[in-house]
Amino acid sequence: MATRSYVAQVGERNAVFLATQSRTAFLASEYRPMNVGNGRISLSERALDASRELGEEEDGYITDDADGLRIWVGEDAFELETVFA
Repeated sequence: MATRSYVAQVGERNAVFLATQSRTAFLASEYRPMNVGNGRISLSERALDASRELGEEEDGYITDDADGLRIWVGEDAFELETVFA
């Protein structure tokens, strides 16, 4: 069975922030966004679900609407792409 994750190009500063300082960064590893380098983050299914629990005023919250699946940092939204491994 293929494992699904979600990847977004958020910029180096945002990637470091989301992986180390966002509210979900302090959860167990399977619930955290991972900084995968080059300004990109990766979220497992569990990390995506944890980020969905954030309020819209919190960095790292997720929206899934007509504009697509996106993660937010401040006023900026970054599209999450589904990756199968």
